[in-house]
Amino acid sequence: MPAVVIVGAQWGDEGKGKATDLLGERVDYVVKPNGGNNAGHTVVVRGEKFELKLLPAGILSPQVTPVIGNGVVVNLEALFEEIDLLAARGVDTDRLRISANAHVVAPYHQTLDKVTERFLGKRAIGTTGRGIGPTYMDKAGRLGIRIQDLFDESILRQKIEGALRQKNELLVKLYNRRAVDVEETVQDLLAYADRLRPMVVDTTILLNDALDRGEVVLMEGGQATFLDVDHGTYPFVTSSNPTAGGALTGSGIGPARVSGVIGIVKAYTTRVGAGPFPTELFDEDGERLQRVGHEVGVNTGRPRRCGWYDALMIRHAVRINSFTDIVLTKLDVLTGLEQVPICVAYDVDGVRHDQMPMTQTEFHHAQPIYEMMPGWSEDITACRSLDELPQAARDYVQRLEELAGCRISAIGVGPDRADTIVVHDPLGQRAR
Repeated sequence: MPAVVIVGAQWGDEGKGKATDLLGERVDYVVKPNGGNNAGHTVVVRGEKFELKLLPAGILSPQVTPVIGNGVVVNLEALFEEIDLLAARGVDTDRLRISANAHVVAPYHQTLDKVTERFLGKRAIGTTGRGIGPTYMDKAGRLGIRIQDLFDESILRQKIEGALRQKNELLVKLYNRRAVDVEETVQDLLAYADRLRPMVVDTTILLNDALDRGEVVLMEGGQATFLDVDHGTYPFVTSSNPTAGGALTGSGIGPARVSGVIGIVKAYTTRVGAGPFPTELFDEDGERLQRVGHEVGVNTGRPRRCGWYDALMIRHAVRINSFTDIVLTKLDVLTGLEQVPICVAYDVDGVRHDQMPMTQTEFHHAQPIYEMMPGWSEDITACRSLDELPQAARDYVQRLEELAGCRISAIGVGPDRADTIVVHDPLGQRAR
């Protein structure tokens, strides 16, 4: 039985958690393959809101085995804090499994993240300050600490000594901070080892054995396509590959086992942090989208930048990820607008672009060219079929589907798990 991937198609915060949770009742494993506690999800189940930062959304489905894959960077303090908060609310977290090859966010990674951002000044990336980037830098630089290292004190100490030999020079001589103590860091991390040990497995074997048994594995990508370190709006990106290809690398599942890639698309566009954003709004419409859509970062509490739907971005995301289906979220937020603009092209210094520009310079200077669609005023939160939507809302959805070149299989019309119109089953025969 093949695996299924869920990927954000914009700059994150599209509603991937809700989509994963909606499908989670029909799958056996839900894997988080990349990112860390910088990539949160808000999931509403029967009116109860859960804010997940590091754990896969599948943790909320009792029959699902949630898995933190090898591509994730794990802040252990944040992990156990989140586990304890869910347990206090009656959520069973004993099924959680963590890859032995996942990397650990050490305290010095967070320190470096914050001082580096301050040092960059106006050129700051807008990171969450959670140490994610520096941890991925150590992973690529072969200075990283993996989960399995916590079970070998000698190896752990050697790795921390090697990493801090360089980092303390930076902290003291460049950033005027005190040096990080090796032994203190070792003991901080070892304190989690006993509690962590029962959760740690070879997740590549775990997941491939599950597929061999005919069970369904859902990979839930963090962040989104345009935060991908290769395909995103570099350098204003994350440090991993939150695209479909990255989900496979971060899970240890081969591409031939994937039967579907589901893109999650918000009915408008939002972004957290710095970077170019052609359709960004600085007027009452932008404030309205932020207010009605409750556009505040789950992890940071920062208001999200808001703008109209960008069809060029979605078409490019379809291309990069090979989406088989799109789940459109937050259509209800557009209710009450007289007209709803769709960005269908860019003007870059007088030249029309119908595809994403090749260079970051061109994208930075892109001005949106809009196609106007009629709005609707009817409340759509109780709609459960396309026929129940107002005609203008149906026309908007149909136009987005045409521009994307990919079918829209489900439409979110409210925050709760049940507030969804299913047009086509995005899992099809891929789930029980």
